[in-house]
Amino acid sequence: MIPEYRYSPETRGWIEVICGSMFSGKTEELIRRLKRSQFAKQHIATFKPDTDKRYDDFKVVSHQGTELLSQAIGSSKDLLRLCGEAKVLGIDEAQFFDMELPEVAQHLANKGLRVIIAGLDLDYKGEPFGPMPQLMAIAEYVTKVHAICMRCGSLAYVSHRKSNTKELVLLGETEAYEPLCRTCFNLEKIH
Repeated sequence: MIPEYRYSPETRGWIEVICGSMFSGKTEELIRRLKRSQFAKQHIATFKPDTDKRYDDFKVVSHQGTELLSQAIGSSKDLLRLCGEAKVLGIDEAQFFDMELPEVAQHLANKGLRVIIAGLDLDYKGEPFGPMPQLMAIAEYVTKVHAICMRCGSLAYVSHRKSNTKELVLLGETEAYEPLCRTCFNLEKIH
């Protein structure tokens, strides 16, 4: 159960979602926003799912190598007890969190926190991924960033999985995924 909160004149929280395909710069944008908040002397806290160990156990790391210290957590409810005195909360790879993340994010924003969430909006099949659709619906701000289609150079729409593996979650990089536009993705599904 999520604890109660009280509104006050200082309660000015909101939710921002940064979404798009792999290699579109979601984590880079999340880190950029968090570092701007740090520069403004706002207390930040950054979190990622404990299942994502691709680059570092204790950092959020972009494909470009930009990094920021973070805590790996197993459940979205962990945010409630670990955010401490933070005024700005960053959450990376939100698609891997449980379906309670939208409710937790709402609670934190209602308490006055700025909650910045980055994640894949679509899975490798081109379908809405995890809690991302609900997060996008409740967010005050949604930024969709785009990679470039590896086949034709258009704006990418989805992270196409190169293998025939059917499991929903398969952590990988360029060896496992490529960003494709809608047309190239649909052509790939036909073949």
